[in-house]
Amino acid sequence: MTDHLPMTVPAAITPAQRTSLINIIRRAARTEIMPRFRDLASLRIDQKTGPQDLVTEADRAAEKMIARGLIQMFPNALIVGEEDVAANPGVVDKIADAPLAFTIDPVDGTWNFAHGLTQFGVILSATRFGTPVFGLLYDPVMDDVIVADDTRPAQLIKPRRAPRRLQVSKGGAIEDLTGYAALYLLPADKQAAMAATFPKFQRVMSLRCACHEFRMLAQGHVDFAFAAGLTPWDHAAGVLVAQRAGGHVAMLDGSDYKADAPRTGYLLAASDAATWNRIRDTFDFLLKD
Repeated sequence: MTDHLPMTVPAAITPAQRTSLINIIRRAARTEIMPRFRDLASLRIDQKTGPQDLVTEADRAAEKMIARGLIQMFPNALIVGEEDVAANPGVVDKIADAPLAFTIDPVDGTWNFAHGLTQFGVILSATRFGTPVFGLLYDPVMDDVIVADDTRPAQLIKPRRAPRRLQVSKGGAIEDLTGYAALYLLPADKQAAMAATFPKFQRVMSLRCACHEFRMLAQGHVDFAFAAGLTPWDHAAGVLVAQRAGGHVAMLDGSDYKADAPRTGYLLAASDAATWNRIRDTFDFLLKD
């Protein structure tokens, strides 16, 4: 899969714009997310599709604040926020034709956030006609951010520290690999077969948070991240970050990832093409009827 657009194409996001985007996310986290964290007595928590799919007032307020900032910077861009899509699902269909679209996951890992766990984050991506060209994975607890775009490598940016370039792991044989895969996101008739593959790996986990799973992959701490139940706000940013950290990312059927990918597809990000192929061969039963 192509890791980035040709160098002759101007970067979708300039360095100055990148800094402004980081600041928008930080302000939203400080204003709308962190003051509500572990304040469960006053935090309103609602269900969307069920008890495992939650939304809080922090999600809604942060998304509105981030969207306002994006509209001020990019008045002609398509804005696709997770919570807004719940009320306006048709907006997702516009991503493929949009010269510039932003996807927002204001609190990724809402279940964790609502239960007082620190594995949650803010995800922002920019896409060009459905292809990710900017990705941001922010940790509000530690106040650090991983960013990547279509012309520069993935970097970890911490306050008062020099940015650090990220590199994925070296990969390896199946029995040596550690990664992420969430059984509960798979179709019910595939879950038992998927669970049966887990002992073949060194370790398979789920953080219930795509933001932190892709952050761990980009830093070389795990070797793969497998995703089902695809949504652009969960995965577009992580795809680009993984690619720009040196990883290999594609749909399980080998096709390129696009932000308008169907929810029924499967996404696999791994440390390199050889490792990706080994994992794909292990999971290929998912592609069969």
